[in-house]
Amino acid sequence: MIHRNQISFRNPKTGVPEIPNSEVEKPDDSPIDIGPPRPPPSTYSEDVQDDDLMIGPPRPQPSNSAVEDEDDDDGSIIGPPRPPPPSNLVDSDRDDDDSDVEEPLEQYRIPLSNEIVLKGHTKVVAALAVDHSGSRVLSGSYDYTVRMYDFQGMNSKLASFRQLEPSEGHQVRSVSWSPTSDRFLCVTGSAQAKIYDRDGLTLGEFVKGDMYIRDLKNTKGHISGLTCGEWNPRAKETILTSSEDGSLRIWDVSNFTSQKQVIKPKLTRPGRVPVTTCTWDHEGKAIAGGVADGSIQIWNLKPGWGSRPDIYIEKGHEDEITGLTFSSDGRTLLSRSTDCSLKVWDLRQAKKALKVFEELPNNYAQTNVAFSPDEQLIFTGTSIERDSTIGGLLCFYDRTKLELVSKVGVSPTCSVVRCAWHPKLNQIFATVGDKREGGTHTLYDPSLSERGALACVARAPRKKSIDDFEAKLVIHNPHALPLFRDQPSRKRQREKALKDPVKSHKPELPMTGPGFGGRVGSTKGSLLTQYLLKQGGMIKETWMDEDPREAILKYADAAAKDPKFISPAYAETQPKTVFAESDSDEDK
Repeated sequence: MIHRNQISFRNPKTGVPEIPNSEVEKPDDSPIDIGPPRPPPSTYSEDVQDDDLMIGPPRPQPSNSAVEDEDDDDGSIIGPPRPPPPSNLVDSDRDDDDSDVEEPLEQYRIPLSNEIVLKGHTKVVAALAVDHSGSRVLSGSYDYTVRMYDFQGMNSKLASFRQLEPSEGHQVRSVSWSPTSDRFLCVTGSAQAKIYDRDGLTLGEFVKGDMYIRDLKNTKGHISGLTCGEWNPRAKETILTSSEDGSLRIWDVSNFTSQKQVIKPKLTRPGRVPVTTCTWDHEGKAIAGGVADGSIQIWNLKPGWGSRPDIYIEKGHEDEITGLTFSSDGRTLLSRSTDCSLKVWDLRQAKKALKVFEELPNNYAQTNVAFSPDEQLIFTGTSIERDSTIGGLLCFYDRTKLELVSKVGVSPTCSVVRCAWHPKLNQIFATVGDKREGGTHTLYDPSLSERGALACVARAPRKKSIDDFEAKLVIHNPHALPLFRDQPSRKRQREKALKDPVKSHKPELPMTGPGFGGRVGSTKGSLLTQYLLKQGGMIKETWMDEDPREAILKYADAAAKDPKFISPAYAETQPKTVFAESDSDEDK
């Protein structure tokens, strides 16, 4: 019996053993050689015309699948047969490269293989901005702070290098970089937007309007909380803001005291309806605003333009609009709403949406929708529902076919709010969060992405040296010295001083009895001085033995004869005393 590992086929031309292909069937009359290979014959020739003369074993017959495209007349094969092409790939000629068929993953090239999370916030991250070079990331949260991340300066700990609190007690709702990435705009729940430089230093704050003026066009600024803001993509001195007071305003960054233009949306009935979101087109020549009544309004910036919209979609959505995005050609508009839908609009025929994607939960007023860098895909984030077991997702749709491409799970417990796809980095950013934590997920692929997350993930943290563990010198601030300390309360000192007879200057009480401790006691209730005088015979106490009445009457005769005090003063004016005389007869 001959085993498989003992069987080898030889090429009749070269004499080299060949490993048979499992898919190629060999003819039954193929020679089988056992033992060392036979040396190659020197008389073999490909152009042998005489069929009667054959040296060596017969040449094996070639397989049909291996020689379909060969142009040789004799049909000979050199080397092992070519393996058949895979069934899932499209067969194309080697000399013709005009095949347009590609796999879906190769066509879209979504970077999803790796992920990092930029943490630091304690609540939902509702604002996101990546500068044009892709080196710095801004994230704003409901915890009232803005964190700044620098990919070039971060290590694998992924810590932010600066934290800002633009307006105390107000949520951060939107951040936007300038076209030159030297400044950024920060919009919070207050009525005043702020401008910061690239390093986070405050450059200015826009003025607030007078809330008692009814006509919004006569106020110098917004009078209610802001909802959204975006920098002009072409003009580095112009920004756009929307507010809950029902207006959009265009500002000049060089003048923080007044706005350039006030836009009042068109309303079906009079009143103030909040403008929930706003955006520029790619050329900065048109703006779009989403109103809380569900309408979408677009204004073209042209000479003499006013508040009347050029495109008005009355019932764009059933609920508040949270995100608007223009395509690069300005013909397509994407809208996202809290009615759990995403709509694609053709602005040339804006009466009806081209496509409506439903069942996209949205619980946040900052959820946006965006294009991929090549604008072949549309993607947005979803929120977590109370009774659902599905976490926050990123949903990708084909712009041409208007159909779902894939759903990518970002967080199992947190909702996805903001998302962005950076064209230079080829990385996807998605902000997530809930009431307890928040972060920014960065999705990338090492084979497709560049810089960004790749620059800091492989960079290990700095190793701690012995100087890091050295005890630092104690520095006493002035208030830690006894001279500058606050004086303690004197209440207890006063209470203690009152109990001390020396400090309180309390007179000594007389002692009864013979005395002790160097003090002489007193007898019969007298003081010490009286006691000494009595003992010396200088004081004779007779009043204690006399009757007080008798002592006073002793001076009665002398006072009557020679009055000195009261009687002489009233002698002339004193009326005569009249006594009632008793009637002796009646008494009888």
